[in-house]
Amino acid sequence: MENNKTCDSPAERYATAHKVEAEFWKKKKPEKFSKTEWELLCDGCGKCCLNKLEIKNKIYFTSARCRFLNPDNCLCRIYEHRFEKVTDCRDITLQTVLSEPEILPKTCAYRLIVAGKELPEWHPLVSGDAESVHKAHQSVCGHQTISESEVKDYEDYIVEWPNL
Repeated sequence: MENNKTCDSPAERYATAHKVEAEFWKKKKPEKFSKTEWELLCDGCGKCCLNKLEIKNKIYFTSARCRFLNPDNCLCRIYEHRFEKVTDCRDITLQTVLSEPEILPKTCAYRLIVAGKELPEWHPLVSGDAESVHKAHQSVCGHQTISESEVKDYEDYIVEWPNL
């Protein structure tokens, strides 16, 4: 699987994990991660695909998800073409994490690693199980969400789920 290929299951996302150094996130600084390592840090929770509102300089997450996020497995249906099809889709780069950490959930591995914190036990790179983020109820799966294409007023969908 190439990094930008659409995949059909969370397990497929981690098919390349055996090709990188074990616990690379503990041994390298984020700016030294390869593209594969950076992509593997994503736990697949789907929270970054929730629409957000900025009100009085504060970011609020909503339960409105990107129309291309599959709510059953938290995978993007158009991953390899997401920036072409969704003009406001954010590329989660190191610069993004450093300059706008509030657009990512508190549990986001990118945010945790940049802050010098450990990955949680449910992170697939720690657990060895691509489904562990869902089993631990740390993903969008299991939450009531709505496609952004059905939303009239985003303020009606502001949520305060744990770990956002």
